[in-house]
Amino acid sequence: MSVVSRSAVSPSPRPSPSGGEGASSPSSDWVIRTQNLGKCYKLYARPLDRLKELFVSSRRYHQDFWALREVGLHLEAGQSCGIIGRNGSGKSTLLKLISGVTRPSCGTVQVSGRVGALLELGTGFHPEYTGRENIYFSAAMLGLEGAETEALVPEIIAFAELDDFIDQPVKTYSSGMYMRLGFAVASTIRPDILITDEVLAVGDEAFQKKCIRRMEAFLGRGKTLLFCSHSMYHVRKLCQKALWLDHGRVRAWGGAAEVTLAFEDYLRELEAQEERQAEAPPVAAAVRPSRLRQVRLLDTDDRETDVFDLGDTARLEMIAEVPDGQPPVFAVGHVRRNDQFGVYGIFSDMDQVEPQRVDTHTFRIGYEVSLSLLPGNYTFRTHVLDPSGLRMFDTVEKDFSVRGESRELGVCRLPHRWT
Repeated sequence: MSVVSRSAVSPSPRPSPSGGEGASSPSSDWVIRTQNLGKCYKLYARPLDRLKELFVSSRRYHQDFWALREVGLHLEAGQSCGIIGRNGSGKSTLLKLISGVTRPSCGTVQVSGRVGALLELGTGFHPEYTGRENIYFSAAMLGLEGAETEALVPEIIAFAELDDFIDQPVKTYSSGMYMRLGFAVASTIRPDILITDEVLAVGDEAFQKKCIRRMEAFLGRGKTLLFCSHSMYHVRKLCQKALWLDHGRVRAWGGAAEVTLAFEDYLRELEAQEERQAEAPPVAAAVRPSRLRQVRLLDTDDRETDVFDLGDTARLEMIAEVPDGQPPVFAVGHVRRNDQFGVYGIFSDMDQVEPQRVDTHTFRIGYEVSLSLLPGNYTFRTHVLDPSGLRMFDTVEKDFSVRGESRELGVCRLPHRWT
């Protein structure tokens, strides 16, 4: 087994951040280990400034851009890790550092074993060479002998489905053909570590499924997978762990389900903020003849809370003041996710329920629901309406979160059984 170490001189090594769980005391089974890993690029306003800086050492013509800072990561043999984050967060830079395409500006990265990497489209292939020639070229770069490569060529060509084009220059390939050949080479050379960057973003659905089956088989042999993707479904399906990068730093590290759900909540909140900013200024509201005087969110022990476990029962207690003394209609917009997606809503008159009269102008009602919602952040939106249920007078929101471990998809858990 080969061990490749890449490091940069750093003034004083610092402890690995929380993103590098286990980096400070790794076991002997590690295959990827990074500590305080960082990559800084020099940005020049003009190409000439690069030349000026070369000859005028006393003056600086560039700005530093840290694509990655203080990233700690520790993966053992057989583990799979999803790398997630928005565009520009440093995902591809991290994969390039681990695969050896570029060197770190600070910190260290250690990789143990043979690496098969499919990074940005076109990385590692010579456009003038044919597909077949690029297979031999890539295999030689990874240290495979001629006879070993010869034995793998038929499998690579068959998997890539490029029989009719394998002897054409790859510069004539479509992006899908390019990706198919790259993934076929990276996954067929018997790597100990497979690194993929958006491998499922290009290609048809049939080939995507074939790639997933191969990655699952790869993990079944006890190998290690680094999988970068914008598809949280595929990260949850293929990965045990997930690393969330934000502006080059570790935002979260842990179980794939937990980290991807947090990332999805973050994206939905960003979208909701953009929508709110895009909305026109609200028109001044008319005088409301009814109002919600109190709304309480309770658990089954009548304690106010905003945190529930998956399957818990939540209770809303609503009290409204009504000037005309007529029993109002109550409504619960149950439940709105933080991207303003409405999951469910109900009005008291739909269930033919009248609120309890407390005094001449005050009414009370309770609402109880079993939370079959999947883990995430949500909002109860409560309303009081006129007796006909047509005019809405007042609204109070109650934010809450649902905790739990779940790899299910969607918003809620539906009763079901397998037969």
